[in-house]
Amino acid sequence: MLAKRIIPCLDINDGMTVKGTNFVNLRIAGDPIELGKMYSDQGADELVFLDITASHEGRKTFTKLVERIAKEINIPFTVGGGIHELTDVDRLLNAGADKISVNSAALKNPELINEIADKFGSQVCVVAIDAKEESDHQWQCYLNGGRIATGRYLFDWAKEAVSRGAGEILFTSMDHDGVKNGYADDCLRELSDNLPVPIIASGGAGKKEHFRDTFLIGHSDAALAASVFHFGEIPIPELKDYLWGEGINVRRTL
Repeated sequence: MLAKRIIPCLDINDGMTVKGTNFVNLRIAGDPIELGKMYSDQGADELVFLDITASHEGRKTFTKLVERIAKEINIPFTVGGGIHELTDVDRLLNAGADKISVNSAALKNPELINEIADKFGSQVCVVAIDAKEESDHQWQCYLNGGRIATGRYLFDWAKEAVSRGAGEILFTSMDHDGVKNGYADDCLRELSDNLPVPIIASGGAGKKEHFRDTFLIGHSDAALAASVFHFGEIPIPELKDYLWGEGINVRRTL
């Protein structure tokens, strides 16, 4: 069985790492270069960098910041935010990214997924989906950092994204984001059981048991979290030791 992955997420606003609740009330969490290096040293499996206001502000991701973080880490690095065309993907891969995360741009232009997968390979293309549950098991997708409802729904959109070449789905439950009551495991299980690509859980981590549950109940392939790592609430080595003790296959540093 493939090892489950632990992925810290750097949400970037104006060059600093921030974290909010339900996508609002952002507070500064630290310097992204220092945090990235710390997580790499602690044994994180991957690092995700999301320029959370790039799409909303209509600008490109901070390339220089991506370069500086990439130089400090030795783990796979996924970058998202403000990616609209293949030249953006090429620019960020050249800056040190290993994978590209697309969200708003893919919803507006689904063909972008095909283009990225065809030119760079599906393994490079992560489709991020921010969704909010509006009725029983109906999750509407949102654009621009959770600001604009799309009329598209999670399961249909995730299936289409994979059919177009997405290599992974990064699903963030807007209802669970920053609340620390656990991941949306029922929803994650449906995604994981019905799609042939890895599913990354995002939104809701508050304690070690939540990571265990998203792997065992949600069938997630990876668990992404931010504030519990940024503010020192759960050290990554301690989390991995706990998960290993719970019978979950994770990569541990010697």
